[in-house]
This record gives sequence, C-alpha cells and structure tokens, in this order.
Amino acid sequence: METQEKSIIETLSQSVRRSVTLKLISIFVMMLLLMIPMAFVQSLIDEREELRQSAVKEVSDKWANEQRVYGPVLTLPFNKEIVEDGKVKIVREEAHILPSVLSITGKIDPQSLHRGMYEVVVYGSVVSFSGSFDGIEKYTAEIKASRILWDEAFLTINIADLRGIKQKVMVKWNDEEITVEPGSKIPEIAPSGVTVNKIFKAAPVSDAFDFSFDLQLQGSKHLGFIPLGKETNVKLVSNWRDPSFTGSFLPDERTVNDAGFSASYKILELNRNFPQFWTGNQNVASLPKSAFGVDLLLPVNDYQMSMRSAKYALLAIALTFLTFFLVEVFNKKKVHPFQYILIGLALVLFYTLLISISEHTNFDLAYIISSVSVIAMIGLYAKTIFNNLRQTLVLVLVLCLTYTFVYITLQLQDYALLIGSIGLTAILAFTMYITRNINWYELGSAKKGE
Repeated sequence: METQEKSIIETLSQSVRRSVTLKLISIFVMMLLLMIPMAFVQSLIDEREELRQSAVKEVSDKWANEQRVYGPVLTLPFNKEIVEDGKVKIVREEAHILPSVLSITGKIDPQSLHRGMYEVVVYGSVVSFSGSFDGIEKYTAEIKASRILWDEAFLTINIADLRGIKQKVMVKWNDEEITVEPGSKIPEIAPSGVTVNKIFKAAPVSDAFDFSFDLQLQGSKHLGFIPLGKETNVKLVSNWRDPSFTGSFLPDERTVNDAGFSASYKILELNRNFPQFWTGNQNVASLPKSAFGVDLLLPVNDYQMSMRSAKYALLAIALTFLTFFLVEVFNKKKVHPFQYILIGLALVLFYTLLISISEHTNFDLAYIISSVSVIAMIGLYAKTIFNNLRQTLVLVLVLCLTYTFVYITLQLQDYALLIGSIGLTAILAFTMYITRNINWYELGSAKKGE
C-alpha cells in the first residue's frame, strides 16, 4: 500500500517536473502568491508615510500651522428699526466694507527642521499690507433708517494661527498708529485673527482712509491670502526652490530658479464672487473659495516614489521568472519551484531595502543601492543554478534593464502610461520572437520520453 502511494506521488512529481504546461501554471501561481508579501510592503510604505505625517504635524503644532492671512475688513455696527407684531424694535446689525485698494508684499524665509529622521519645512515671513478704503459714504447711504455706531466700528485681520505672530502689530490708520487686540469679533468672516478697535471717535468727515501694517509671521508649508480689494496686488519672494502655487489664482508673473522664486498677482473685484459691501453673513461661504497662495514643497516625497515603484513589482517578478523559464526551455536546465520562490522573495526584498535606505538618504541613491544588491544576489544564485556564465549574464542584463525601465518610468510621471505601454509591448514582442520556433507540444512529448 505504501509502495503504491509512493508510486503515485513520484508519478505526480515527475509529471509536474516534465510538463511544460504544469510548470507554467506553477510559476503563475507562485507569482500570485508573491503578491501577498508585496501587499505587506505597500502597507509598510503607508505606515511609514503616516509616521512622517505625524512628525510633520507635531513640529507644525509647536512652530505654527499653515497660515492664511487676509484683511482688513471694516465693520460698522448699526441699529436698525424693524416692525414686529405691530411694534417697532431696534436690532443691532453689522455692515462689512472691503478695501478699495489692497497691496501685499511678502518675504518668506523657509527652513528645514527635523523630527528624528523626518524633515519638516517651516518658514518665517514678513508680510506687509497697505491700501485704502474709499467711498465709505456711498456704502453707508445704503443703510436706510439706521444709526451707525461710529464709535464701535472696528477693523479685523484674519491670521489662521495666532501663535505664528512674532512681533507686536501696529496698524497705521491714516496718520494714527493703533495697537491691535487679540481675537476676532466676526468669526464667521475671520475665524481667527486680531481686531483694531476705536478707529472712529465720531462720524468721519473724510470719505477715504489709508491703512498699513506689517506682520512678522511664522508658519509651515503654506502661506495664503484672499483678494479682498477691488484691486489686489500681491508680490512674494523667497529663496525656496520648490514652490507650488495653489488656490483659485495663479501668479501673473513668476520666476523659479536655484536662487528661489518670486511671484506677483493682480486680482480684480470682478475675478471673485463676493461684493465690496454687505450686511450680516451673506458672503461667508464665498470668501474661502477665492483663496490662493503658495506651498513650500520638499523636492521629492520618497514614500510616494516607493509606492509607485512597488506597483511595478509584478513586472519585475514576471520578467525574472520568464528568463528562468526560457533558460529551462532552451538549455534544459531544471529550476525547482522552491528556487523560484527564493528568487521572488529576493525581488520583494528590493522594496523594503528601498524604503529603509531612502529614509536616510535620497531616493536615487537608495534605488541604486537596493537594485544593485538584489541583482547581485540573484545573479550569484543563478550562476550556481545555471552553471553557465553566459546565461547568468543574460539574466543580470534583464534585471538591469527592468530596474532601469522602472526608474525612468518613475521619473517621467506624466508619460508613465505611455512608456509603460510601449515597454510592455516591446517585452511581449521580444518574447514572441525568441519563442517563435518552439513546438510546445513536441517539447512536452520529448520531456516525457526522457
């Protein structure tokens, strides 16, 4: 009985060993099984990316978060008479007026901080605001049967993270300098900021008012604005070489080079979806939609590059297994399934090496070190299996071309689909060419007759 069972197992083993079809099926199954550790590798990349984001958030929370600065908004409280249930009631409301002209100049001084091995971009900045409010009388005339409380009028400047303020803020209102007070009285319009109180002692005689103030402000990653002026002009300069201009408006003029960047904007009242004057909270939702600014990016996000390279894992495994299989077919060399598994695990190991090394150096160097290590390991192992230097060199060449192809595809992100499609077509065409004269049925029969 045991002899019979042994005979069946040996027969099945010999069939797998000799059948080309069964060998192809077993290789395909092994490729699918190797996608399991690759899923763990991608999960590891996500985990390391989350750790980096946690480090960035921790540093930003202590330094200052992203900054969005806009203002000033002139608010005029007034008493309005309304009739309710046949009785006249006095209701307090607020009218909001935006600047006629708003000019902003900002100089951003970025720096890199480290939390453990993670790099975080923060900045210090000096942002200067100047402009004027014109035609106030025209807007106040729209408030009918009301009494404006001029002595309660105030200006509001929105600053997203007040911890970033590093110097006392003084607002020059016409010829008078006024100290700001913390907090915003209009949180729906300016969620976080400072207030300038008592800007009028009584009803003003003039119809135009000039203002200016400077902010010495810290923040991280982003500095943004909202175009409140009828005409808003913004000029930004920095020595950071990798800006990303974001939001609803792009610069009219920009320069980006190794010395840094400069950008200038000119935004008109007609370019946004809110007016210069309103009462209550009518346009609260429209303000953030017109925001714009600049992000200070790190040159490369190594985790994104690692994740993109991991998506090509099946290609590297398939080409390597295909090379081993063709050596078996053409030169009658036997490669055991266990050897295929070891080779596949070595290919998976490339991605863990890439992640771990790139955390301590740049991605390009990490890619070279990881690919050379894996190619050398598989090449030496193949030399023992094939016992033929020429066949080993062919395998090493295939691996070198594969990792070079993946690297080029990673660098040319906009053309990744095109390059990938052309590359896969070329690989398939080459495989069809070199196997064109093989009679797979005779190959299977010959092996059974051995």
